[in-house]
Amino acid sequence: MLLGYQARQSNGVNDKIYHRIVAMDDGKTQFFIISTDICLVSPSQYDKLAARLKSQYKIDPMNLWWTATHTHSAPEVGPAGLPAVFLGDRYRHDFDAKYTDLVEQKLIDGIVTARKNLAPARLGVGWGHANANINRRARDENGKTTLGMNPDGPVDRRIGMLRLEKENGSLLALIANYAIHGTVMSGENLKISGDAPGVVSEYVEQKTGVPLLFINGAAGDIAPIYSVYPSPRAGHLDHFKVLLGDKILDANKSITATTNEVTLKTGGTIVETPRKDGLKWPEDLGNYTRTTKTGVNLVRLPIRFLKINQDVAIWSAPLELFCEISNEIRDHSPFPYTFYFGYTNGWLGYLLTEEELKYGGYEPTVSPYAPGAAKTLTEAVVNYIQGEMRSNYNNARKVE
Repeated sequence: MLLGYQARQSNGVNDKIYHRIVAMDDGKTQFFIISTDICLVSPSQYDKLAARLKSQYKIDPMNLWWTATHTHSAPEVGPAGLPAVFLGDRYRHDFDAKYTDLVEQKLIDGIVTARKNLAPARLGVGWGHANANINRRARDENGKTTLGMNPDGPVDRRIGMLRLEKENGSLLALIANYAIHGTVMSGENLKISGDAPGVVSEYVEQKTGVPLLFINGAAGDIAPIYSVYPSPRAGHLDHFKVLLGDKILDANKSITATTNEVTLKTGGTIVETPRKDGLKWPEDLGNYTRTTKTGVNLVRLPIRFLKINQDVAIWSAPLELFCEISNEIRDHSPFPYTFYFGYTNGWLGYLLTEEELKYGGYEPTVSPYAPGAAKTLTEAVVNYIQGEMRSNYNNARKVE
């Protein structure tokens, strides 16, 4: 069963889907980032994986980030989680436990291999730019909003790049962070595919000979410029090799400075914000909600942070975030490279700005949050980046 759009069963494979894994170790902190060609997973599925890795391999869950590329043409993995609350009719079938176990075991095998293959490396960081995406909150003359194209709407076309080199300067791996829905193909497509993120990753890998981890960004209101077509050919899927793949290659070439002196610092915080009145909550997500003494039901959002040296701040959340929120956070960050890794460690719905809520449309119907959530999240993340992360940054400079 493919996840994304209506319930439907695949009838073949258009392109292969992967776990891509990078392990980094600075001598004190060992960190893992996984990019998987799936639509999303429930936070409870991440918790299950993290508990197993902690028990068997002593991996700190704080240092384990599992991201989904958000392709809408890959099989379901694990229980439905929060989507079943909004789209109950879609989830009348049981999830495929056998396939889920396969995905989990292959992920663990990959982490073990990555850890085993740790070798001295250098790291570089940079920016790129691609016009492969567009705001999808289309408006009519009355302000009614539907899924479509809005060329005048907010967008984020930056590519955040991390380059990993071997000691001799040859390429080891690339990480590219870009906001784009994995919806080149529509629900009419029944072929398994990584959609644009997957096709772009394979293209860059063919050109460079090393893995590319595609990490989706704040794509809640961002579509590919060709979107919801019935087949790869109709959707110009291969054109994204040029539209985005070549731009990633250009961004990689622009990174001319790398260092073998790397410090990794991880952290996290819980952001609590009221959820919609009357909204049911899945049993498997009990750790992600709380009821106050006054009877207010809260969503508990786990936000993770990674600081690399003195100039890179990465934050992640299990959210389908609107891009204007991550753009504002980046604008208020003291770090020259601030990246948002979306769809990380699960999915707890769309989180959109209060301004966009009044226009309605699809996204508010699959958001569990009451108005004001964007402001709460933005303030919490900016405060953490400007406060705790920057404090560590200043202390590190004093030590040097």
